[in-house]
Amino acid sequence: MTYRIRNIVIAVGLALLAMMLTLFYVTNYKRSVQKGQSSVQVYVASKDLTAGSSGADLVKSHAFRVETIARDDVVPGAISSPDQVANLVLSAPVFAGEQVTLRRFSDAAAEGIRSQLKGNMRAVELVGDPNQLLAGTLQAGDKVDLVANLHQESGSGSNVTKIVLRDLTVLTPPADSTKTGGAGGAGSGNASAIVAVTDTQVQRLFFVFKNADWTLELRPVVNAVDSNDRSDDLSTIMRGR
Repeated sequence: MTYRIRNIVIAVGLALLAMMLTLFYVTNYKRSVQKGQSSVQVYVASKDLTAGSSGADLVKSHAFRVETIARDDVVPGAISSPDQVANLVLSAPVFAGEQVTLRRFSDAAAEGIRSQLKGNMRAVELVGDPNQLLAGTLQAGDKVDLVANLHQESGSGSNVTKIVLRDLTVLTPPADSTKTGGAGGAGSGNASAIVAVTDTQVQRLFFVFKNADWTLELRPVVNAVDSNDRSDDLSTIMRGR
């Protein structure tokens, strides 16, 4: 083999090697791109979601829908199942079409009573003596009625007693004064409790606080029944009606 033919063979061999290396690189690159572009399913908001919504309510109302996107487009913390947020509370708004992530949720316990307020519900703190607030008896989640003794006319001594609000939810119960070192035990000093009321019930509640004597009464835990509304004054009590 002459020197010239040998050089030609070497050049052809190097060209073939370069072509094979280029083909190998392109093939691996396509595979990596295809792997990154493989489709996955994620959950997105089917509507605008407001902060404070419970995960359980969002799941129940079908606030999430499934979409298929490229794997590279999945945001950190994206949920793979609605069950992941069922016991959580949405702490930041999520807009329609946005991926649902755990980063927008927080533990319900960390939200406190805020997680229990929805729609037209409001939280109000009641301050009174331990007897009025059933200190040591009430627990969070209990249902109570508010009984008021209303003064009809100033100085007339004519009063009317009536249940003015029913079925209020206790969010935070009063502390048991017998366990907090209050002098004299129950009935001494002030206690406080937080209850949930609607935005219109709070008006009646505030009126009672400013103009009447009042107390809470505990409702049955199950199968509570309300009698017909009535008002009592001195005449109805004396007649036993």
